[in-house]
Amino acid sequence: MSSAYGDRPTFRSTQFRDGQFHNAAPSNKPGGWQVLKLWWQFMFKDVSRTVPPEALPVTPLTPDQLHKAADGSIWRLGHSTVLMKLNGRFWLTDPVFSERASPVQWAGPKRFLPTPISLEELPPLAAVVLSHDHFDHLDRDSVVKLAAKTRMFLTPLGVGDHLMRWGIAANKIQQLDWWQTAELEGLQFTATPAQHFSGRSFFAKNPTLWASWVIYTGTHRIFFSGDTGYFDGFAEIGERHGPFDLTLLEAGAYDKRWEGVHMLPEHVMQAHKDLRGDWLLPIHNATFDLAFHPWDEPMEKMLSLSSQHGIHLTMPRIGEPVRLDHYQAAQPWWRLKQSRPANVTVTATSHAM
Repeated sequence: MSSAYGDRPTFRSTQFRDGQFHNAAPSNKPGGWQVLKLWWQFMFKDVSRTVPPEALPVTPLTPDQLHKAADGSIWRLGHSTVLMKLNGRFWLTDPVFSERASPVQWAGPKRFLPTPISLEELPPLAAVVLSHDHFDHLDRDSVVKLAAKTRMFLTPLGVGDHLMRWGIAANKIQQLDWWQTAELEGLQFTATPAQHFSGRSFFAKNPTLWASWVIYTGTHRIFFSGDTGYFDGFAEIGERHGPFDLTLLEAGAYDKRWEGVHMLPEHVMQAHKDLRGDWLLPIHNATFDLAFHPWDEPMEKMLSLSSQHGIHLTMPRIGEPVRLDHYQAAQPWWRLKQSRPANVTVTATSHAM
């Protein structure tokens, strides 16, 4: 395997052929001129509903709070960045702390809200878990700054090569193919299939693998989806690694035109069922303007659909903790004075496991 991005590296993986990675089954996504048209529409769209009209509430976090927090605590820090305190150690998914999800910081999708804790204030991390190499999941500046306080980076195949080019030591990186498992500090991390794509340039053709992740603490099972369309792989993951105490599923930045690689809200509900999940915490929303739907639509749809499907839903405010042994049912923290689209009835309940 070559570590040079432009050298067309090769990988020993059943998903790798013809110089690129492939999904297990063909997936529909825009291509060619469709992508150019979408980018043009995105650049000149009306942002009056895709961006919040006022600042969103955030629950600040301090290092002392993290230190004193109970084991099994989980904090959503924005988009798909989730901090977890498991088995006495801290673990972080898809860290993006930069102002923009973009290759440059003078243009591109800008954060709706700040992170509840700065990158510098984060505690030492046992591992950073990466799902794929897109800019809203793999932020070079964040990863480089985290390297000094992170013991290990867990990545799908090829994504670790990015990190090595950025100066992170190879012995701090484990690259996994689908269904491979790494064990760290008493936890098991298994890279599992997803239906997506990869590349950090416009014309890149899937040079690195994408993955979802199963996290097993010895007592609890957590599923982290990364980015994915709905596919029958969820059922297989549920059979092989479920049932799950908590699923962290992408629910945002979706569109009918790219449902093959990003789930629509109805797909999120079915994926949770396929995984045999207990509680669902939607991610990939309320942070960046990455689609054409209203900024608050994902959360409103999750509330409505979870009630229809009888699914335990938790949607903490950014920075607010949830615990694996006691969840709080979703409350509409995102409803602002200027934006109250609701007709959704929310019942406050808690569920002990």
